Amino acid sequence: MRGYVLTRYGRPDAMELREVPTPRPGPGEVLIRVRAAGLNPIDYKLRQGTLRAIVKLSLPTVAGSELAGEVEAVGTGVTRFAVGDRVFARVDKSTLGAFADHAVVAETLAARMPDGLGFTDAAGLPLAGLTSLQALRDELRLAKGDRVFISGGAGGVGTLAIQIAVAMGAQVATTASPRGEQLVRSLGATTVIDYRKEKFTDVLGDYDGAFDLTGGQDLVDSFAILKPGATTVSVTTTPEPATARKDLGKGPLFAALFGVLSWKIRREARRHGVTYRFLFMHPSGTDLETLAAMVGKGELAPVTDRVFPFDRIDDAFAYLEQGRAKGKVIVEM
Repeated sequence: MRGYVLTRYGRPDAMELREVPTPRPGPGEVLIRVRAAGLNPIDYKLRQGTLRAIVKLSLPTVAGSELAGEVEAVGTGVTRFAVGDRVFARVDKSTLGAFADHAVVAETLAARMPDGLGFTDAAGLPLAGLTSLQALRDELRLAKGDRVFISGGAGGVGTLAIQIAVAMGAQVATTASPRGEQLVRSLGATTVIDYRKEKFTDVLGDYDGAFDLTGGQDLVDSFAILKPGATTVSVTTTPEPATARKDLGKGPLFAALFGVLSWKIRREARRHGVTYRFLFMHPSGTDLETLAAMVGKGELAPVTDRVFPFDRIDDAFAYLEQGRAKGKVIVEM
């Protein structure tokens, strides 16, 4: 079968499309005929080696974090799926494998695709959808009537985060370019700041939470628009001690290291009387079922920017790394 293999850490040519053995499902696993896979910033960050201290990979390995396809075989003990089921999944972080014609996934990490959704759209849901759901529901604990700021709302995570926040009853403010404004408003954002013309700190204030998707100065500025005691959750910048304990299951050494690395950011948050939290989402078939139910109720719709054929995955990554996609970038097998 074809697989897009991470051969070493480094530049784009560190990943290449080649023939690899077809995997076999073990106990509790399903073999999925991959029909489409989503591309994400974490994929090229893994390639660059910036996450080596956190995510341990055995190279070479087939890359890729999320997929949609059909169950082709099941391992012993599998009870949730049968051959022919249409499924989507965020694969195990330590093994990856989504960028291939076939992938093996633990049944606990997969869910049935929403009815009426095609493979290319479903492939873009798992990572961004789980990240958004876990940030907004579990960390910010959004409630009806809350006001939340989501930076960079027109991107792959932002387009889903806006819809999930709206479904939870929150009012959403976001930043976008003029090209992205119509998109984010159509998804439910009520306040849209053109980041090229004005600062969101001049427009927003007294917000119940913030979801940072852009990092840098936007992260720091988000502290100033929050109510005292509120939280900014980020997926872009520096892990902090809770990341080590809650998200990675690491011990005191990692917590201390992340404490040092995030000290300046946490100090700035404390200065505003708020909290900084960095989130590494966790794969979850149960949470994917929640997302599928939202799609079924019309509360959530994937936003796909471009679909590339699998043999042009190099071009797909070049496009993704430009940082201008509105929604998800997908490869179709």
